[in-house]
Amino acid sequence: MDQDPFKEYLIQTEPNKRDKGYAWHTAIGLQAVDGLKPSKYLLDTAIQNIEGQISLDEAQRLLDAYYEENPRTDETVRTEEADKVSVRIAKLLSEKAFSFTPNEYLSIHRKLFVGIYGHAGKIRDYNITKKEWVLDGETVLYGSASELRATLEYDFSQEKNYSYKGLSMDEIIHHLAIFVSRLWQIHIFGEGNTRTTAVFFIKYLRTLGFDATNDIFAENAWYFRNALVRANYNNLTKGIHETTEYLELFLENLLCDKHHELHNRTLHVSGRYKHDQKADIETQKPDIETQKADIDIWEIYGESLEAFTSKTLAHIQNMYNSLGVNVVFGRSDMQKITKLGASRASDLLKDLVHAQIIEAVSGLGKGKYRFCEK
Repeated sequence: MDQDPFKEYLIQTEPNKRDKGYAWHTAIGLQAVDGLKPSKYLLDTAIQNIEGQISLDEAQRLLDAYYEENPRTDETVRTEEADKVSVRIAKLLSEKAFSFTPNEYLSIHRKLFVGIYGHAGKIRDYNITKKEWVLDGETVLYGSASELRATLEYDFSQEKNYSYKGLSMDEIIHHLAIFVSRLWQIHIFGEGNTRTTAVFFIKYLRTLGFDATNDIFAENAWYFRNALVRANYNNLTKGIHETTEYLELFLENLLCDKHHELHNRTLHVSGRYKHDQKADIETQKPDIETQKADIDIWEIYGESLEAFTSKTLAHIQNMYNSLGVNVVFGRSDMQKITKLGASRASDLLKDLVHAQIIEAVSGLGKGKYRFCEK
């Protein structure tokens, strides 16, 4: 939730710093698809690299040494993942080498997650489902474990033989959306599919002549993932059809310098979050305390929630249902509701304050908060 310190480098006139800033900005932003945040040590190390004080290889060695000296705990294991994967993404995005092959795709996953996942670079041999917030808890139908390699090779062969000659930009965008959504839907790895797909796709776009060195991936990583989900989900009994429209909006911003507003709430299959209902909420405020379990946090806090993962959103909703807007609470109260550990609860409190979802309360002792009224 903290401001990315690398964004300022995107407007640098010095190409080397601008390119490094883009690589780091994107690398760190992509961690949001799994709700991960880098450490301050990683941020400081990255800035040293951008300023030319150390190379990317040296940054990676420093990071590895840091975690050797500071062994992981249950509370820091995901921060370590965010740090190590961020520097690896930055390194891959800084390299010009690329080949459009299934092996390249597998290799990117291995390079990103070696030492983090035991299955780094390996095709999964089991079937998976994942509950998605954007699907109201339903799952995309991912590729069957027995057909993953064949499906991957088929998609690559289809794209390799596809000709973009004579297509309008709208047609190019539409086709790219179909390609990347199908590649992601295979979900060939146990974990890390979205980050791997994003890195591969960015490098592929470069071979097609697109620059893509802006902040769209960095600032809309969760939207990108949710758009991939919507491009691969059908429920005809509810009138829901797979659609690439959201991916196309994302790609138009990325590749055509358009400025579509990208809001995760507009992707939810229920449609209940599409329109801002603040005016209605205002008239209901007197009843919030008696009906708080029926009030959805998206209706109140809207876009402030967009950077949170579906799991964290569930914690926030449970907190709001239990506390409403008038109850003052502390970290221990939050832990009782969410079952989070002390460190994670503290981090979430900071994020919620930063997002202006909760506010600190003075005069009642240190570390007291309440939900903001909107």
